[in-house]
Amino acid sequence: MTPGRAPSAPGPAPAERARARRLLLWYPKAWRSRYGDEFTELLIDERAELGPSWRRTVNVAATGLRARLASAGMAAHPVDPQAAARAGLAAMTCCAAAVIMTGGVMWSQLAIGLQWSVPEDGRITQSLDLMSAALLVIAAAAVLAAAPVAWAAFTAAIRGNGRRLRVPAALVAAGTSVLVIGGRHFENAWPGTGGHLLVQQGLVPGGVAAFGWAATMWITSYWAHPAALAAFPPSQLAWMVLSPAAAGGLLTGIAQMLRRVQMSPRAFRYETRVGLLALAGLAAFLAGALCWLFAAGGPAPLPQPGTIDLAGLAVLTVAVVAGAAAAHRAGAAAAKLKRAAPGGP
Repeated sequence: MTPGRAPSAPGPAPAERARARRLLLWYPKAWRSRYGDEFTELLIDERAELGPSWRRTVNVAATGLRARLASAGMAAHPVDPQAAARAGLAAMTCCAAAVIMTGGVMWSQLAIGLQWSVPEDGRITQSLDLMSAALLVIAAAAVLAAAPVAWAAFTAAIRGNGRRLRVPAALVAAGTSVLVIGGRHFENAWPGTGGHLLVQQGLVPGGVAAFGWAATMWITSYWAHPAALAAFPPSQLAWMVLSPAAAGGLLTGIAQMLRRVQMSPRAFRYETRVGLLALAGLAAFLAGALCWLFAAGGPAPLPQPGTIDLAGLAVLTVAVVAGAAAAHRAGAAAAKLKRAAPGGP
């Protein structure tokens, strides 16, 4: 010890620091990277001064979960409205993807049945009409939303600021390529091949239905029956493993692109309005699925929903509710950005 100097206070025990670090796991990674060290010291000092408290632990956990919801676009962001708008748009994208994937199974199942037979209950064909129109609205919204994002990414790349967008762009390109090439190849095995009633009923082209069936082939109850699954051709089994990975890569790339690309407040407002159009499509698809499920219990024996369809209905319901919450948060954040922008009201 140096003469004339008071001994320094001992630092916190490793166990105390480890306990504080564990509490930080309630918060999202981005929050921990920005505030983690400071918050850790605060927790350690508060515990040393006031002692253990379960109320403190519950409060940290609740606040961390709220921060995670804000990061996911499901709750308001108290500091950064641009981050809230980005998170809301990414969450809406995930909800739309959930509807397209799980709803695509119901839609393709109906299309296969109606390719071979006309049901007695007209509500079943009306259900497919409504679900088809809803998917068309969602697809149109996706194109409208992608245009300004792609332009902003292209502009950033031209200006030399696109380094952070390379990985998301690669994921989008790879996922899209795999799904398009694989879907086009495996649609040749569509169970509706040889039927002819879809066109006569004025519903959807058989090629579109076949591609939808091939792209969602992996969502099946056959995973619970390994013996039956083993009878599939190896190439089809490989596709059933590869296609969800490609879809996941595509969705991850889009979400990361939305979180990283630089857009103006006007572009954010445009994206949120397009998101409302997509939300209308999600709600319409859910209505069509419910119409089919209620009609299938009537006198018409074809086609009948199964367990996978009931599970899909639950996913659709959650996606619509979550999408509505994300749209609300994104819209509120975009309005804040407009007010904060130069020349805003």
